[in-house]
Amino acid sequence: MPVGSAPSAIRTAIAAAYGDADAVADRLRGDGRRVLRTIGSDAPLPLLRAAGFAPVRLAPRPMVETPRADALLGPAAARRRAHLLAERLLDPGLIDPVLFTRADAEQAQVFSALRENARLGAPTGMAVTLLDLLHIDRPSSRAYNAARLAQLRDWLQTQGGTSFTEADLAREAEAADAVNALLRELDRLRPRLSGTDMLRSIGCAAILPPEELIPLLRGLRDEAAALPEASGTATLCAGSPHETDLHYAAIEREGLRIVGEVHDWGITRAMHPTPRSLAEWADPAYTIPAAAARSEVLAQEAQAAVRERKVERILHLTLDGDEAAPWTVAALHRALNGQEHDGAPAVAALKCPLDDTAPLVKALRKDEAAPGTAIPKPAAAASAAPAPRTRSRKVLKASASSGDYQRDWFASVRAQVASGAPFAMVNANAPQEILRALGIPFVVNQWWASIVAAKQQSSRYRALLRSRHYPTDAEAYSAQGVAAALDRDAEQAPWGGLPRPNFVQAIASSDATPAIFEAWASESGAAAFVYERTVDPRWAIETRWWEALPDRWHEVLEPERLDLLVAELRQVIAEVESATGQRFDENRFVEVMNLVNEQEEYYRMTRDLIARTVPAPIGVVDSMPATMVPQWHRGTEWGRDAARALYEEVSERAAAGLGAIADEKVRLMWVGRGLWSNTAFYQKWEDSHGAVFVWSMYLALAADGYIRQFDAKGGTGDSPRSPLRALAARFLTMGDELRMPSWAAPWHVHEAQTHGIDGAVALDDADPFVLRALVAAGIPVLELGVDNYALDRADANDLEARIAAFIEGPCAQMAQDRRRTAA
Repeated sequence: MPVGSAPSAIRTAIAAAYGDADAVADRLRGDGRRVLRTIGSDAPLPLLRAAGFAPVRLAPRPMVETPRADALLGPAAARRRAHLLAERLLDPGLIDPVLFTRADAEQAQVFSALRENARLGAPTGMAVTLLDLLHIDRPSSRAYNAARLAQLRDWLQTQGGTSFTEADLAREAEAADAVNALLRELDRLRPRLSGTDMLRSIGCAAILPPEELIPLLRGLRDEAAALPEASGTATLCAGSPHETDLHYAAIEREGLRIVGEVHDWGITRAMHPTPRSLAEWADPAYTIPAAAARSEVLAQEAQAAVRERKVERILHLTLDGDEAAPWTVAALHRALNGQEHDGAPAVAALKCPLDDTAPLVKALRKDEAAPGTAIPKPAAAASAAPAPRTRSRKVLKASASSGDYQRDWFASVRAQVASGAPFAMVNANAPQEILRALGIPFVVNQWWASIVAAKQQSSRYRALLRSRHYPTDAEAYSAQGVAAALDRDAEQAPWGGLPRPNFVQAIASSDATPAIFEAWASESGAAAFVYERTVDPRWAIETRWWEALPDRWHEVLEPERLDLLVAELRQVIAEVESATGQRFDENRFVEVMNLVNEQEEYYRMTRDLIARTVPAPIGVVDSMPATMVPQWHRGTEWGRDAARALYEEVSERAAAGLGAIADEKVRLMWVGRGLWSNTAFYQKWEDSHGAVFVWSMYLALAADGYIRQFDAKGGTGDSPRSPLRALAARFLTMGDELRMPSWAAPWHVHEAQTHGIDGAVALDDADPFVLRALVAAGIPVLELGVDNYALDRADANDLEARIAAFIEGPCAQMAQDRRRTAA
């Protein structure tokens, strides 16, 4: 079927359903069907039908204004897709119940935003739930999924659904398999069927009931089979999932024809048998994982498509700032551009707005997406040393001693590894205490990133990543360990370079994390373990968590989530024991956990002292390193003693009336990751305006986010307050405190109020709800619009002018009002 030919009645019907799912929902509702709107590529549609519902996908509608979402999420939301989804969900005309899944992290954020909006008193017109399905194939994930699916079954009944049986599930599975079989037949006819028609057909499987879709697909199959092969450049589409046909249609209008794709809304959805029981639905092997978590598998699928379909061009599209998709590019390059695949097309990577195809069309017409030109090799000058920066001043002995200790410690780690000791790299949100108790030396990825930045090596590391086709602006802070695995320049490597790890571990707290650690394992040969990331789906949760979690975590947090992480901790223990021969000592683990609680209690005392003392005894230039260096040594006596030394030194300064500066006029809050590459930036405003950054997330989160009291006699068993369960409770919420609605906003407001903050300066990783809540509490906010890695590449003069105006205007007025009230 030539691209652009007149559509048949069947193609028109499929396009109409795909393009206007709301009209389908209205029609089904008018026919007496119970409609349920779904958001997420892994929604269990046959299960929902077995419960008596007609599920209809709710996708972002492109090219519309989003005033309601802008008011909810704020203009600085990272991706437009979240705004488009929220705008749909805030429409008073949406009355059907809505099922979110966690096919991507953004959906959990939108769900949480709706929950927070309801908590703040906004009316909610429809019932909403979140199905938190996991996709890593482990027994623990299977058990967790089973619990969530049982909860979903109960929720469906509250919404008028029926109590389905296994026979009902099997019946709906047969219908879904019939749809999938037809989609596979259509896929084999793609030389005669446009990629746009194929995408619409796949999408309609989540919109139309099988009894309506099956006749349409049969008709389309028969039409396509009778047509000659279409003309145009055979193209494979990879990268972000396509929830609309906007980009497919634009590509094919330019004379290309899409003969296959490897993304979450592509033909892969139809390649697996449908589960026939609740037990099978709980099995991660039956669910559809996010593409970024299986980049190597996708690369193999792409390789097969290139071979079987004579692909001439591969377009890898990253839509709307998607941070996961760019991490699949390198695997595609490895699979398709190696010597064993001479003649295979190169991967052309493009970044595209979600609902504007003009840049894509321009690139295609200029041939900017031609094979081999998308990701250039770094220039030879990329490793040149950057210009020196002004060094920050530190007033604490604790800051200097922590830095000295860290240097000696890192040298000792390098020596241990050189002598044959196993070594691990872990993300900051991974349960490091397990490795501590096992005696495995480890380095925290985010600390290493701060060293890379502080040693002015960021641009060189970006060049290393580019040289292997890894992204440099997607989760850049967490990607520095991957860059270190590529670093062969011992003279330039920070602190002598990072040893090659045996283990790399993280919690899948972002969509990109699994792919980053898959890449790291591939480049280093390390064994990767990615803990599942779970989300609390309850509509009402504890918002003053900093008061509740230290001692009542076992009452506040869901047992299903705790059970999962405990099971994963046990699996990690067993795997590390097997690989190293070292044994996990429960008594040593209890000692580690006690030392952590003691250390964090000192941070809490220090934080509280700074909050109530005017002038502030120290600013963030001292508190950040003096907190974070010992934090990487949690569970050691040195870490505990360093935290105590920090508290004692700050206490002495407070008692003597010594401030970070002599004349404190304005107290500032820094929202987001720290500027480790340029901490002198914070002190610039002390010198010029008497403005002190007294708050950052580092000391505050140490004070409130880590303490978990436990019963030592519980060991690693299943008692409600066992040490292992307490460790799970510590990391279960890691990150929610900073960026998850209902968690982050109340805490930041509490911290701002207790610290007497006159203004908050925010990076672009700040939760919009935090910024809204601060403004609502009367605290001025300045959004810089950059991240902590991009700040050194931003227009310095513009930033400084904006910050100066902010301090001189609303912050100065806030400080004046605060002093007047105090007087």
